[in-house]
Amino acid sequence: MKRRSVGSSGLQVSRLGLGTLTWGRDVPAPQAKGLLRRFVEAGGTLVDTAAAYGNGEAERIIGRLIHTDLARDDIVIATKAVFGVRDGKRVGDTSRTALLDDLAGSLRRLHTDHVDLWQLHAWGGAPLEESLAAIDQAVNAGMVRYSGVSNFVGWQTAQAATWQSAFPGRARITSAQVEYSLLARRAEVEVIPAVRAFGLGLFPWSPLGRGVLAGRYRTGRPRDSRGGQQHFAWFVEPYLEARSRSVVEAVATAADGLDLTCAQVALLWARDAPGVTAPLIGPRTTEQLEELLQTEEIALPDEISAALDDVSGGPNAARAP
Repeated sequence: MKRRSVGSSGLQVSRLGLGTLTWGRDVPAPQAKGLLRRFVEAGGTLVDTAAAYGNGEAERIIGRLIHTDLARDDIVIATKAVFGVRDGKRVGDTSRTALLDDLAGSLRRLHTDHVDLWQLHAWGGAPLEESLAAIDQAVNAGMVRYSGVSNFVGWQTAQAATWQSAFPGRARITSAQVEYSLLARRAEVEVIPAVRAFGLGLFPWSPLGRGVLAGRYRTGRPRDSRGGQQHFAWFVEPYLEARSRSVVEAVATAADGLDLTCAQVALLWARDAPGVTAPLIGPRTTEQLEELLQTEEIALPDEISAALDDVSGGPNAARAP
């Protein structure tokens, strides 16, 4: 798999990232093991996780695998801090103490002395400079190699990047992670311009539109899909309305003409969109992963990308004419 630089930094990752949101819940450990091994065999390096995924179980699975099936240097581990579960409720805490405690827990679960990319999972209530000071402390201590932000809007991304680049010795923000797909293009308004202006890498999450762009919901809601599961239905439902259906049908038309699947077309659009470093895919089965890996030597024709731009919200101003 080809690699890309993460913005203007020296960090390089595979141009697809493996997401682990459902590991330890919908994806049991043996299945996750097969997914990670196959991803690495295909040349994938970027594995994205978080302290909050499966209440830490996703990190535990990765930690076990890098000591039994893989070498630590086989993968670039990107994890996140902020969210946790306290008294049965999900809470977010961006204070320096909470963030460094989260990092210590991540390192323990991952069975490693450092993470390659540590990201603030969301904007929080603590002063931004306090949260960013935790990043500086972690980098200076050797526990973190690079840092990033996740789910920040444009001005938040710019403020974090500006603060960290204002004085020598601060750990510069390297990347931003945000939802981005043919069904979620709001990032083009502010986040992606900020990413490009500050030389950051961009990791789109849910490049398949929370699974809807794979075409599984065209005739209903399969019981074995995420939309058919009570704990994930809320996540999928926003993209089951009429506008989204028209975009899905356009993707299906393109897929038929190119002899590809809907999922492959949607992924290719996101992977090669301007400014993107690596979309984060979240297959639950090896069959789904294989389908996405088959895109490695494929690119969408420019006219197809432009047509999908038009039907999903209008031309992408950053796309070369």
